[in-house]
Amino acid sequence: MKGLILSAGRGSRLYPLSHSTPKSLLPVSNKPILQYGIESLVKCGIKEIGIVINPTDQEKYALFFKQLSIDDISISYIYQHSPKGLADAVKQAQEFIQDEPFLLVLGDNIIYEPLQPLVDHIIHDHKNGSILLTEVPNPEDFGIATLNGNVISHIEEKPKSPTSNLAVIGAYAFDSSIFQAIQSIQPSHRGEYEITDAIHWLIQNQFQIAYSITDQYFSDVGTFDRWLKSNQRELEQIPLTPFPQTLISKQVKIIPPVVIGKNCVIENATIGPNVSIGDHVTIRNCKVNDSIILANSTLQDIRSVIAQSIIGENTKIIHTTSDPHITRFIVSQDTQINY
Repeated sequence: MKGLILSAGRGSRLYPLSHSTPKSLLPVSNKPILQYGIESLVKCGIKEIGIVINPTDQEKYALFFKQLSIDDISISYIYQHSPKGLADAVKQAQEFIQDEPFLLVLGDNIIYEPLQPLVDHIIHDHKNGSILLTEVPNPEDFGIATLNGNVISHIEEKPKSPTSNLAVIGAYAFDSSIFQAIQSIQPSHRGEYEITDAIHWLIQNQFQIAYSITDQYFSDVGTFDRWLKSNQRELEQIPLTPFPQTLISKQVKIIPPVVIGKNCVIENATIGPNVSIGDHVTIRNCKVNDSIILANSTLQDIRSVIAQSIIGENTKIIHTTSDPHITRFIVSQDTQINY
């Protein structure tokens, strides 16, 4: 079985940070989102992985994989030149997949549920597809599945009148019949080829689509607030450990959960809770909570509390006046702010 990760989306709701960094390479708890998906595939014994990307981003992905310390996996780049939907992205991978079954995850999702049951439905139960589902309070915002015994009887993308609250959450397994389905569907009202439409075509044509239901947390890192929430959720799983490769003065208070990268300098500051700090960051005379600070950035003399903020790489923010209020920043990389 092969693995496929869809990472060609532009992440427009995360601009300006996703303008220079592909969304799936943005960090959650100092680890690129894409890495979580790769680890999920590797746990299922998958060694051949295709990554569907925008071709303009290949150098950035190549740098990521050069630094990735996972042995014995083969990576193939697959291009989606324009954003025509998830089903179109899968179609671009047909030459890579050929006639083999494959496990599919979305590059901007973090899923904690083990994916082996999806694999087993294809390999051992000989189903044509399998989908991970979870109950959600707002089914009109998701692709929604209706069940009939141990298979899915209906699936619809963002229904106006949902028939269930079981949402498709970005992990699938398929055999090669999915490519026949994709060839048979038309673009949706959004002008995209929807993976839910392809699955519905399979169901209508008597193919068998199984499912697995999870109650574990999952995250679609598609907005700034969801990115911060995902960061908090991941930090909560990590025990507080010393930061031996970082200079932290005695006047610093750390309120866990916090993760701090290498070669940072932190002086006279309160950090936490729910803060991730990348490598080579300098923070002086600041209070930071519920925030993500990317690499090579500087925060200095900011009198207000920095909260719910995301600071891009190579950014410098210096405050020169007194302000007791809470401040929220969403700042792209290579920015300098003096205020």
